Amino acid sequence: MAVRNILWIMCDQLRFDYLSCAGHPSIRTPNIDALAARGVRFTRAYVQSPICGPSRMSFYTGRYVRSHGSTWNGFPLRAGEPTLGDHLNEIGVRNVLVGKTHMKADLEGMRRLGIDPGTTIGVHVSQCGFEPYERDDGLHPDGPYSPNPPYDDYLRQHGFDAANPWEHWANSADGEAGAILSGWLLAHADKAARVPEERSETAYMTNRAMQFMREANADGRPWCLHLSYIKPHWPYIVPAPYHDMYGADDVVPVVRSDREKRDPHPVYASYMQERFSEVFARPGVRERVIPAYMGLITQIDDHLGRLFAFLDEEGLADSTMIVFTSDHGDYLGDHWLGEKELFHEVSAKIPLIVADPSPDADVTRGTVSDALVEAIDLAPTFLDAFGGRPKPHILEGRSLMPLVRGEDWQRRYVISEYDYSMRRARTDNGVPIADCRMTMVFDGRWKLTHVEGFQPMLHDLDSDPDEFVDLGADDAHACVRDRLYAAMFAWARTPKSRITVSDADIAAAYGRELDANILIGYWDEADVDAARAERRSRDGDKPG
Repeated sequence: MAVRNILWIMCDQLRFDYLSCAGHPSIRTPNIDALAARGVRFTRAYVQSPICGPSRMSFYTGRYVRSHGSTWNGFPLRAGEPTLGDHLNEIGVRNVLVGKTHMKADLEGMRRLGIDPGTTIGVHVSQCGFEPYERDDGLHPDGPYSPNPPYDDYLRQHGFDAANPWEHWANSADGEAGAILSGWLLAHADKAARVPEERSETAYMTNRAMQFMREANADGRPWCLHLSYIKPHWPYIVPAPYHDMYGADDVVPVVRSDREKRDPHPVYASYMQERFSEVFARPGVRERVIPAYMGLITQIDDHLGRLFAFLDEEGLADSTMIVFTSDHGDYLGDHWLGEKELFHEVSAKIPLIVADPSPDADVTRGTVSDALVEAIDLAPTFLDAFGGRPKPHILEGRSLMPLVRGEDWQRRYVISEYDYSMRRARTDNGVPIADCRMTMVFDGRWKLTHVEGFQPMLHDLDSDPDEFVDLGADDAHACVRDRLYAAMFAWARTPKSRITVSDADIAAAYGRELDANILIGYWDEADVDAARAERRSRDGDKPG
């Protein structure tokens, strides 16, 4: 039974373990928990790159970073790269965006192909295959991703005027004597954002999603709506009453060890020296920032409760599959790091919940799956859910629908990639730009990180779940490294580069030269007649 619609919710920089259904001891996420109770919660889901842009391009194409080529934030996805929107449009499904994509258009490639960004096809290509009902990447509203977002105009219309309302109101706090305190600065994370909660980004995007669904419900065409929140990504500042909902007592102990600082891998050592890492090592920083991070998550949860009630009221709940996830995690000081970008669990593993309303999924409702899954699995999952034809020559992920509907499949390992050429690890270590690449392969226990030009990193998550002990140079684990390298090389040898012709097309075309009177290797007319007779006999006298 195919679903009618899909609501695909993505948070930005939400760790897998900051949900109460995932075991966090104090955060309150009752609506996300309720979603998990009526779906499948995947506990071992991994992104294809632990940074916004490349991760999202893998979500939106269903392809590994090595295949789509957008290896860092702001590196354009090349014009012509097939996207989820292309596959859904072919079967009559709208692929709609409300929120963030971090997509930067390949304007040079579009000019080369004569594609005008203002045309229908130009919008499709430049918006990563989405119909942009509301594009807003936040973060840098005057920058290259989504300049002049409608949210700025919305704030102005409600009396919150400024040259940059997003920063001036939604991401700043009030200080003494009328001072405005920047939410970019971690010192102000304990203060309330200046914007009223009902005018905040999270509330606004939720309203816009409901507005789209109301219009689309009247239109009647099936849709996939990507509701992509820009929080709990920094700036870590949240409006009242969420700013003081949590306190220092709610902050879980930091996961780091002095052992990690003794002779660390050179690339890891450079990341520990990044400003965003050093600040989280200061006393008191986590206790100030993490309560705001938790408040941002609970705010999202509250608005999801509003959204789920709307689905019920509009009669959409029984025909809409809901998928909840994140584009990567956040170190928050764990492992002496800030931000994301390396392959520890808190960075590369994500929350993933799939709630399929169809009776076919009743058998797994409320269950937890420990299958190894990847972000690229969502694109083929959505195509499958809508009843579309599989495209394994393009989509490198695997549909999760069998797992959601009680069948089983196993993946031997997951892959994630990262290009660190834009970080100090390149200049600290004198690495050529072309060699600034890392690849993780993880089999559910052993996690190997290949770093071009260096020894690998290796962690055993069974004996060392906190990933404190790097076994990359340990002779006793040479066999494990060899096995994981063999898996990585097998993956590297099987790129999905032939995307214009499917395996089915090849099978159908095999041996058809004779039908086209391409007579290669025949001696005379008798040879040709005999070959044609043999062909008719083999095909059961079917023409062509």
